[in-house]
Amino acid sequence: SRILLATSETTIIGFKPPSADRPYDLVGAALFGDGAGAMIIGSDPVLSIERPLFELHTAIQNFLPDTEKTIDGKLTEEGISFKLARELPQIIEDNIESFCEKLMATVGLTDKDYNKMFWAVHPGGPAILNRIEKRLDLFPEKLSASRRALMDYGNASSNTIVYVLEYMIEEILKKKKQQKKESQEEESEWGLILAFGPGVTFEGILARNLTV
Repeated sequence: SRILLATSETTIIGFKPPSADRPYDLVGAALFGDGAGAMIIGSDPVLSIERPLFELHTAIQNFLPDTEKTIDGKLTEEGISFKLARELPQIIEDNIESFCEKLMATVGLTDKDYNKMFWAVHPGGPAILNRIEKRLDLFPEKLSASRRALMDYGNASSNTIVYVLEYMIEEILKKKKQQKKESQEEESEWGLILAFGPGVTFEGILARNLTV
């Protein structure tokens, strides 16, 4: 089977005009955006006519207890009101390493492989990306696709990971050409696709890059 996975998010229903009484609303207006994305998922690709990009190897989900108010949304007469707790970036930083290690262990990867892998991280916000980069001691370029997606589209909820993957493929192909010219050591084909959502919930996929 070939399945078209389509995603669409409309965060405009959470937009509110600027108000001195609610300065936090400006954070949401600046950070979130609308958008749509799509990809085709299947198995056993026909290599003569198809060009698979990633192989999804292992997927896990982790719900963090007592964090249900960290990402909070309420329906009001003005629309949906979202609030992100200040401690959200810290919560993600405190739990990201063990989550990644659990995924990577399925194929024998360790923290020494962090900077050899690709990273497709949902950019919930710049603070989250900064905390992950710092905790895992990642090279700055490892999260460049995530930062580009955030800069160009904002946090468009579920769509954003599609934008990140698209930018990442573009960067990988460009780097691949450069490596061939300079005879540099190629990076690992393995990487992580990560996202975070209400709960707080961690979503992760260990994937293999088929373009390398």
